[in-house]
Amino acid sequence: MQQLDGIAVSPGVAIGEALVIDNEGFRIPRHYVLREEVENELQRFQNALESVAADIQQTRDSVATQLGEQYAAIFAAHLQMLQDPHLRAEVERWIDNQQYSAEYAVSVTLRGYARAFQKFENAYLSERSHDVYDLERRLLQSLVGHERQQIASLDSPVVLLAHNLSPSETAMLKPEFVLGFGTEVGGAGGHTAIVAKGMEIPAVVGIGSFLFDVSGGDRVIIDGNEGRLILRPDEQILQRYRQRQRDRQSTVVRLESLRDKPSVTRDGVPIQLMANIEFPHEALTSIERGAEGIGLYRTEFLYLGSAIAPTEEDHYRAYGEVVAAMDGRPVVIRTLDLGADKLSSTPSELADPNPFLGLRSIRLALANLPLFRLQLRAILRASVLGSVRVMFPLITTLDELIRAKQILNEARDELINEGVPCNREMLVGMMVESPAAALLIDRFIEEVDFISIGTNDLIQYTLAVDRGNPAVNDLYQASNPAVLRLIQRVVQVAQQANVPASLCGQMSSLPQYTMLLLGFGLRQLSVASGSIPEIKQICRRVDLEQCQQVAAEVMGMTRVQEIDAYLAAELAKLNLGGPGEAGSR
Repeated sequence: MQQLDGIAVSPGVAIGEALVIDNEGFRIPRHYVLREEVENELQRFQNALESVAADIQQTRDSVATQLGEQYAAIFAAHLQMLQDPHLRAEVERWIDNQQYSAEYAVSVTLRGYARAFQKFENAYLSERSHDVYDLERRLLQSLVGHERQQIASLDSPVVLLAHNLSPSETAMLKPEFVLGFGTEVGGAGGHTAIVAKGMEIPAVVGIGSFLFDVSGGDRVIIDGNEGRLILRPDEQILQRYRQRQRDRQSTVVRLESLRDKPSVTRDGVPIQLMANIEFPHEALTSIERGAEGIGLYRTEFLYLGSAIAPTEEDHYRAYGEVVAAMDGRPVVIRTLDLGADKLSSTPSELADPNPFLGLRSIRLALANLPLFRLQLRAILRASVLGSVRVMFPLITTLDELIRAKQILNEARDELINEGVPCNREMLVGMMVESPAAALLIDRFIEEVDFISIGTNDLIQYTLAVDRGNPAVNDLYQASNPAVLRLIQRVVQVAQQANVPASLCGQMSSLPQYTMLLLGFGLRQLSVASGSIPEIKQICRRVDLEQCQQVAAEVMGMTRVQEIDAYLAAELAKLNLGGPGEAGSR
């Protein structure tokens, strides 16, 4: 048994067989074959050896011709290692004696060789482990071939383990088959983490290097509550986590009784709980969890993983599906919030070496007006189907906001001239997710009908921390006093201007922050749909004076650790696991 710690990004426990995907994107399949299939596996291995050897020889000859023999020597060494009779015999023994698949036998053998090299203190010998991993990659690519199954085509339950999962890959996961996932890299605020939480798939990221220690078919546990991956757990650990699964299910059932009850504090103040969604089908799930509307409809899914840019009709159908499902409840559609590096349809001249600080979100939209106008037309068309609002992301200057509103007005005029119905009075809002927006909120507030605080980026830009980088994850702190001061300021200015303010970042979905946010004056939270029942339970257990006291205490503190401990203690006082539900209101 091996226990590894990472970053918890989506709660829950997953227990199942591992499906391992390395950083090349191929999978290491389950390892057993039938006795009558052994000869076929041996032949597949032989064919792979010959194919890879021919490929290496061709590469060696090409490099020798172009660069000289000294540069080709490394490929000669690869070829010599591949043709080692001991290596071949060991792989064949695994296949013949243990009935392992060729893929698994190759993986077990070569990873054993790699670990042996890594133990050498001699740097040259230790580095040879990379050559072994390269051989493993080549052989597995040959064995798996071009017809390998993709993540989206899974048809049996697995726990997915990978070096990394892109947002588009995460978006393709089927929760009925992907019980949970763990990755070597990634951070708490990354888009992959956001998608996982929205899909309610237990996930742990930023675990560090572990793939060489696990093979497809191994039993593993993902603890998305504590941020833990357990490889090959013993029976005692298995029973403990199975009990945790049962306990969580009991909690889910208990909280279901709150679905149709109002989200209102003990002293009668209504708190509007909206849902963050990524995909149209999530709208119905949000209603089932008690959402009063969609506070953040991320529209990036239309672009992620697609080689073809979505049309206006694609946008309109996706928005219309959500608006129809919400049946009159408000739907806030955020315009495209991606970097130029992630859009396959983005012109090459817009390529961005640093998307976090470069051409992304509203900047990308304003630099690509046809793309922006297309999306705005679709939103305007959908606006007559229900209560639709539009929201612009990452606004940092007043000029950006005014220009975005101008493009919206132009798109509206186009539709009216074409005789296409649209809501001429559709509400317009902006995301507050940078220090610039927070500090100038008194100017921005005059130009919008509502605002929404996006804490994921606000934390990142305030603290100068890449939210997807596990190396600095300990600095990505929602409870940092600098972040809290900016949130408090934004809410206070919005209250004074009588402009509705919401908070839609991951912070709103974390129970320990609910009292603090209510104490700041927020009366609307947009959360991951799976978190709605728990956040509602907290709202119904507290009163505003209590929350204001919590906020006052926190704002007098200067250390993150002190704030986190205090908020955890205040949350524990609510006894959320006990009966104490406030009345029957």
